[in-house]
Amino acid sequence: MGHVAFTYDQNSLKSKLTGCIARHTAAETWNWLEEKGLQTSRNGNVQNFMVAFAAIPRKTGRQPVSLSDTEVTEIQQDSPHLVIRHWTIDRLCRVWLLMHLDPTDQDTYVSTIENLFPTAEMSEQVALYSALPVLAYPDLWRRRCAEGIRSNIGDILESIMCNNPYPSENLDEPAWNQLVLKAIFTEKPIHLIVNLDQRANQNLADTLSDYAHERWAAHRSVHPLLWRCVGKFINAKIFPDILRIAFSEQNIEREAAALACMQSTYPPALELVEKNEALQAIVKSGMTWADLAKKLEKNP
Repeated sequence: MGHVAFTYDQNSLKSKLTGCIARHTAAETWNWLEEKGLQTSRNGNVQNFMVAFAAIPRKTGRQPVSLSDTEVTEIQQDSPHLVIRHWTIDRLCRVWLLMHLDPTDQDTYVSTIENLFPTAEMSEQVALYSALPVLAYPDLWRRRCAEGIRSNIGDILESIMCNNPYPSENLDEPAWNQLVLKAIFTEKPIHLIVNLDQRANQNLADTLSDYAHERWAAHRSVHPLLWRCVGKFINAKIFPDILRIAFSEQNIEREAAALACMQSTYPPALELVEKNEALQAIVKSGMTWADLAKKLEKNP
């Protein structure tokens, strides 16, 4: 075996999600869900589980889940980066039902979940990828996660990329870099990628610099948040890119340059900020990458 079944307190998280679902569904719906949850965990009848998994939205509807700050905090005590605030109720119920599968027999557990992917319609795939952080045997889902990153469906990509702790905790560097690049290419909100700064690396920075050059050569703009993944790795090769955005006519690019330089230990980058009053002012204002992301959301 050699695999950890779960990397978190599964019973605690399950009971918190149970409470949340019970509050968001009518009594009749909740009774149905409870019964399906019990059937899934007790008799392991795969066919019944699959039928229930598919039927969930017809029973629950698709309204968004609204959580209080307290509920968000409680859930994050068990799974630190799991953010379900933006989920719909059917997505939450599907993830919750998956948590009832018995992981004791690893092969059956893995094949039951794997068999859902090929025929899953979009909302089912979103739920499956959203469930990656709560499934048993986390290291066995890496290939599946990497495959999801190749999807061209926005909602599926966002379920993997945004507010999902699984990729940063489990993907190797090439697969991780692929995720960040795809997020930038497809203009996903990269500030919602969990552990974006912690997983930044030189290979990714070099690739992003090359990508910026391609965009510029084609007279196209470069997303300012791209430089968030580059700042720590500014070197002689990348520094000219930073100079270019530092002297841009666009305020938001100058802000990105200042923030990138502040992440850097490369002396010319630090000197640039020291000697440039405009960049100095940005740093002194206390601006962060999160502020920059908010600005971009308001004025895309």
